[in-house]
Amino acid sequence: MSKPNNILIYRIGSLGDTVVALPCFHLIARRFPDSRRILLTNLPVHAKAPAAASVLENSGLVDGFVDYSVGKRNIFQLTKLWWRLRRLRVSTLVYLVPPRGESAAKRDEKFFRSCGVKEIIGTPFGELAHHAYDPVTNRYEAEASRLARCLAPLGDAHLHDPASWDLRLTSQEQARAASVLRPLKGEPFLVLGIASKMSATDWGVENWKRLMPMLQREFPEHAAVFIGAKQDRAVCDQVAARWPGRWMNLSGELSPRESAAVIRQGDLFLGPDSGPMHLAASVGTVCVAIFSARNRPGLWFPFGNDHQILYHQTECFGCNLEVCSIAMKKCILSVSAEEVIAAARQTKARHMAMARSQPAEVVEASTS
Repeated sequence: MSKPNNILIYRIGSLGDTVVALPCFHLIARRFPDSRRILLTNLPVHAKAPAAASVLENSGLVDGFVDYSVGKRNIFQLTKLWWRLRRLRVSTLVYLVPPRGESAAKRDEKFFRSCGVKEIIGTPFGELAHHAYDPVTNRYEAEASRLARCLAPLGDAHLHDPASWDLRLTSQEQARAASVLRPLKGEPFLVLGIASKMSATDWGVENWKRLMPMLQREFPEHAAVFIGAKQDRAVCDQVAARWPGRWMNLSGELSPRESAAVIRQGDLFLGPDSGPMHLAASVGTVCVAIFSARNRPGLWFPFGNDHQILYHQTECFGCNLEVCSIAMKKCILSVSAEEVIAAARQTKARHMAMARSQPAEVVEASTS
C-alpha cells in the first residue's frame, strides 16, 4: 500500500488567526481528502496566545503539526526546519500566511522549493496581498475573505455556510462544557471574554466594572460566565464581583475548544477584539465586540452580519500598534458603557423578534 501524499499548510498566528482560517481548512480537507494534511505554524509568543494545535486538534481538519519559532530564527533553526520538511516529502504547499510584502512571499517560496515542494497554492501576490475596501460600508475585506480568495484555485470556501466554521467539537469537549455549566441549572447566560493579550485592544477593567450592573439590569434573567486564560482569572474576579446576579469564572479551566462549547450555549458574547470573540462567531453566538482602531475597520471583525461592532475611527486608525504610544488609546477608551448596553439591547430585541417570528412548536397530547 502506498503512503498517503503529504500536504503542508502554512499558517502562522494563534487562536483568532486560526479560527478565521477555518473555512480554508475545510476547503483543503475537501480538496485533499486522502492526503495527510500537516500544519506548519509558529510556537506561541505570548502566554495568552493558544497555539493553533489547541484549536484544530481532534477536528480531523489536519493530521499533524510542525511548529517553529518566529522572530528569533537563525541559520541553525532554518536548517533544522529544512531537514524536517525534506523528510516529509511534501508535494504541495497551501500558503495561508498574512500578507507581509512581495519580497517575503518570494523568499518563502524559494525556501519551500528548496525543501522539495513542487506546487505552491495561495501565495498572496498582487491583489491577493491586499484587503479590498468598500466605500459604501467604509469597511475593509475580512481576513477570512482574503484567504478564501487566495485559495480560489481549490474551489469555493463557502464563507457564509455555518458548516465551513465547524470546529467539529467532540462529545468529550461538549460533555466538559455541560459539566462546568451544571451549577447554573439551565439558567440562560451571557459569556464575557474581557481580557486581551494586547494593551492597545484592552478596554480597561474599570470600564468592565462599570458595565456589569448596567448589563445585569438589561438581562436580569441571565447569569454571567467569564472565560479567559489562567492569567486573566484575578481580573475577571474583580469584574465579576460587580455583577449583581449569579456568575461563574472559568478562566484557565478550559481548553479553547471546550471554551467554544461553553460559548455556543450562551445567548450573547461580549468582549474586545480577541481569540474568544472569533470562537464565539465560529459557533454562531452573536457578539457585541469592542474594538480599538489599531487595524482598519473590517479586517478582524467577527465574521457574520448579526454582530454589533463598536469601532471609533480616529484619525490615527490603522496604526497597528500593540501598545498605544501616540494617542493614549483614545479610540477604544472613547467607547462608552452606554454604547455597549445599547448594542446589547439592540441584539436582544432582534433575537426576540426572530423568536416571535418562528412558528410555535405543536406538541400533541397523548391519550391513554
